Amino acid sequence: MRKLRRRITDKLVPMFRRRLSDVDALPQLALLGLLSGLVTGGVILAFRFAIEFPLRFLLPGAGSESFEELDILTRGLLPLIGAVGLGIFFHRMASQDRKVGVVHVMERLNYHQGYINLRSAIVQFVVGVTTIVTGQSAGREGPAVHLGASFSSLMGQWMKLPNNSIRTLVACGCAAAISASFNTPIAGVIFAMEVVMMEYTIAGFTPIILASVSSAVIAQATYGPAPAFTVPPLTMNSLLEIPWILAIAVLIGVAAAAMIKLMSISAGFQHRPVLLRLTIAGLLMVPFALAIPEVMGIGYDTVQQTIGNELPFWLLLAAGVAKLVITAVTIGLGMPSGVIGPTIFIGATLGGAMGLIGASAAPDTASSVGFYAMLGMGAMMGAVLQAPLAALMALMELTRNPNIILPGMLIITSASLITSEVFGQKSFFLTILKNQGMSYQNSPVIQALRRVSVGAIMDRSIVRSERKLSREKARDILRAEPKWLIVEGSKGPTALLPAADLARHLDAPVQETEATAAEPAEDDTVDLMEIPANRRDLASVQYQATLEEALDIFESTQAEALYVQRHVAPMIQRIYGVVLKSDIESYYKYKGT
Repeated sequence: MRKLRRRITDKLVPMFRRRLSDVDALPQLALLGLLSGLVTGGVILAFRFAIEFPLRFLLPGAGSESFEELDILTRGLLPLIGAVGLGIFFHRMASQDRKVGVVHVMERLNYHQGYINLRSAIVQFVVGVTTIVTGQSAGREGPAVHLGASFSSLMGQWMKLPNNSIRTLVACGCAAAISASFNTPIAGVIFAMEVVMMEYTIAGFTPIILASVSSAVIAQATYGPAPAFTVPPLTMNSLLEIPWILAIAVLIGVAAAAMIKLMSISAGFQHRPVLLRLTIAGLLMVPFALAIPEVMGIGYDTVQQTIGNELPFWLLLAAGVAKLVITAVTIGLGMPSGVIGPTIFIGATLGGAMGLIGASAAPDTASSVGFYAMLGMGAMMGAVLQAPLAALMALMELTRNPNIILPGMLIITSASLITSEVFGQKSFFLTILKNQGMSYQNSPVIQALRRVSVGAIMDRSIVRSERKLSREKARDILRAEPKWLIVEGSKGPTALLPAADLARHLDAPVQETEATAAEPAEDDTVDLMEIPANRRDLASVQYQATLEEALDIFESTQAEALYVQRHVAPMIQRIYGVVLKSDIESYYKYKGT
C-alpha cells in the first residue's frame, strides 16, 4: 500500500508541477490561491494578536490605540526607546536583511522571481510589531503584505513549484493580507495586481480572488464581518458640491506629492549608519508624540472619530499635517513603518477638516464630515500609491455604500493626476525603489515572459551521449528517434547536436584511405564534436526558471541553447529538455501576445 501511494505521488506531483509551468494552469493555480489565502489569513491573525495583546496592557482605557491617554513622560520616551531598539537590532544585521515591507516584496518579484526567505519574514514580524507597539507613526498593512507574500512564497518553494507559479503565489499573499487587514476582499485583489504586480491577467485573477476570499473568511471568523471602520450612511447632498470635491482633490494631490518628495529627501541620508538614522527618527518623533499624540501608532481610533464628526477643525488639520511630515521623514530615514495606514489617517483628517469648512460655508447643502473624511481617505491612498482603482474599491467596501462611487471616482482620479502629472511624482513604493538604485520592469513583453516557465516550452526529445561512441551505439541512440543529442564533456554538457546530423553522418559512405585502413579500430568511433553538424553551445537553466530568466541567461552567457535541469538529489542534476532562443520568441509571438 505504501509503495502504491509513493508511486502515485511520484507520478502526480511532477505532473502538477509540469502543468503549472504553463500560463493556462487555472485549476492548479486556483488550488494554490485557496491555500495561500488560508495560510496568510492565519499569519495575519497572529500578527494582529502580537500587536493588540501588549497594547491592551500598555495603554490605559479601552482598546489598543489610545496612546493619547498615556502620561506625557511615557509618550515622549516610548517612541525614542523603540527607535533606538530597532536601530540596535538593524545594526547587527546585514543591509540586505534589513529590507522589509511592500517595497521589498516588489524587489523580490522584479529581481528574484518572488523568492522570499523565512529570515525576511521573521524580521518583518518583529519590526512590524515593534514599530506599532512603541508608538511610531506606522501602519500594519505594509508589514502584513510582506508577511502574506513571504509565507505564500515559502509555500511555493517548499512545493518546488516553477517560478511563474511562485510569482502568482506572492500576489495571492499580498491580496490576502489586505483582505484580512481591512476586511475588503475586492480591494485586496486590485491592490495585488495594480500596486505589486502592476498587471492584470485572466489567469491571475482567479487564484488571487480565491486567496483574498479565503483570507477574509479567516479574519471574519475571528473579528466578525464588520469592516475596519464603522461608517454611517453617506451620500452627496447636492451636485453643487462637486467644485468643493475638486478643491479637496487638489489639496490631497498636493499633500500626497509633498509626502513622497519629503520621504525622498530624507532618503538621501541612507548612507549614514542605521543606528544613527533610527535614533534621529525617534528623536524627531518625540515632539510630535508630546504635542499631537494622535499621530502615534496606527491611529485608526482617530480616523473613526473623524468619520463620526467628533474632532475639532484645528486638531484634524494639525494631526493630518503632523502625520504626513513625521511618517515621510521617518520612513525616509529607514524606519520600517507601513505607509498604507498613515495615508488613510492623513486623507481622513484632511478630508474631515475640509468637510468642516464646507459645513460652515454652506450648512444647508454640504454633506456630512464623515462623507468628506471617507473621500479624503480614498483620494490620499490613490494618490500616494498611484493606485486609483484599488483606492476606489477600498472606499466602496469600507462604506458599503454605492452612493459614494461617483464622488469617489472624481476625487481619487483627480488627486492621483495632480500628484503624478502636475508634480511628476511616481508612487511611494516606486520612489523608494528608485532611491535604492532599482527599477520596476513592467513592460508587456516582460510580463508575458514572467508568466511562463521554461518547462512549458522545452523540447523533451533529447538523449545524453558521450563525445566519442561506436557506430553501433550511435545507431542504438537514433533508434529512439530523439530530436537532439546533448554531448557530455568532462565538466558536464558542452554542446547540443541535431540527431539528424548524426544520422546523416552515419549514412554517408566511409572514404577509406591508407591511414584509415591501417587503423581499423578508429573507423568504428564517432566523435560528435568533429563530425559535420550544426552544433550549439550550451548553458544550463533551472527547471523552475521563467522565460524571462532564460532570456537573461542567453544574453549573459552568449549560449545558443539551454539545457533544463533540476536538483533531484544532493550533487545530482537531472536534465529534462532543451530550449532555444527561437522557442521563446515563437512562444511570445503566437501565445504571449
